[in-house]
Amino acid sequence: MTQEDNHILLKGIRIYSEDKIIENGYITIKNQKITGLGTMDETIIGEDFEVIEAPAHFNAVPGFIDVHIHGVNGADTMDGTKEALNTMTVALPKEGTTSFLATTMTQEGKQIENALINAGEYIEKQTANGNAEILGLHLEGPFVNPKKAGAQPIQHIVNPNIALFEEWQKLSNGTIKLVTLAPEQPGGLEMIRYLKENGIIASLGHTDATYEQVGEAIEAGANHVTHLFNQMRGLHHREPGVVGAAFLRKELKAEIIVDGVHVHPEMVNLAYKNKQSDGLILITDSMRAKCLKNGLYDLGGQEVTVKDGKAVLADGTLAGSILKLGHAIKNILTYTGCSLEEAVEMASVNPAKQLNVFDRKGSISIGKDADIVILDENMDVYMTFCRGTLSYKKGENCQ
Repeated sequence: MTQEDNHILLKGIRIYSEDKIIENGYITIKNQKITGLGTMDETIIGEDFEVIEAPAHFNAVPGFIDVHIHGVNGADTMDGTKEALNTMTVALPKEGTTSFLATTMTQEGKQIENALINAGEYIEKQTANGNAEILGLHLEGPFVNPKKAGAQPIQHIVNPNIALFEEWQKLSNGTIKLVTLAPEQPGGLEMIRYLKENGIIASLGHTDATYEQVGEAIEAGANHVTHLFNQMRGLHHREPGVVGAAFLRKELKAEIIVDGVHVHPEMVNLAYKNKQSDGLILITDSMRAKCLKNGLYDLGGQEVTVKDGKAVLADGTLAGSILKLGHAIKNILTYTGCSLEEAVEMASVNPAKQLNVFDRKGSISIGKDADIVILDENMDVYMTFCRGTLSYKKGENCQ
């Protein structure tokens, strides 16, 4: 049976569909799409389906979408090779991620260009082969503020430059979908206006912007915040900063790394209470060490020490995470007491809407891509389907 004519019947599970929760439900999949949906007592199956049954208390949710991920399993977007991107697309379904934005970082121009060319070509040729789908690129830097560089190499930071971005977008075959930048830097607001006019998400990150400057950025078209709390002007009672603006301005969707390291659990809860589930997007910001052992790794030419769930530079600066998106779901449920429905909104619905792909991804609905995750009774990923192909079943090694 070829991938194109896969006929699958998922049966007997709880389904978190786009508009309701279906108990004892079924999903039919054909040609990579969801073709049927309902309760088992409604089902009329007239075709020869491969039947996959899971316990009734397991949950079927839409595939997770990671808009901010650098690497996994030894590979990084900045490696600039097809092999690296392939490693990422193979590894990610094991944590429930069915699509993502391959994320670059501040680096010497030629290295960024190589990564962009490589990813653009990869995206153009990728097929529905059971791997996670690369929806585009997230350009994190180099248009950021050196004061909030974090793990972005300061020597390669430049001011926002529309001409340079246009050149890079051309090299990427038009696949850059999201840009992290500091609006207070010279040329920042002009670039935000340009991105808005061209349908690209302008995200505020690695920024020392004041509350007022964030307001100007929103007026210019910014609607996203990169890893809330991390490497940005924090909340102060006389200067609300970027965090205060993220809390108060509904126009902004805010990414958040829910690993218990980057943001204290109580601060995660504070963000949830302020932004609600429709205002947050769960991300990993993971680097190549995810799925690997403790040890020394590379991030943008810098040595990173990974030990006991934490990745840091020599000076102790956090250098991305080793968080799996499936674990972020479990953590947000624990830290906030939110419902699974709300967690799904943060991991699937919101990123799909933000990327303007909600017509085909982000929810379980007839006609959409069959990107489906089955969670077991512990909310661990039990199965992942990427566009109709069973990509992962629990029990496999992460590698």
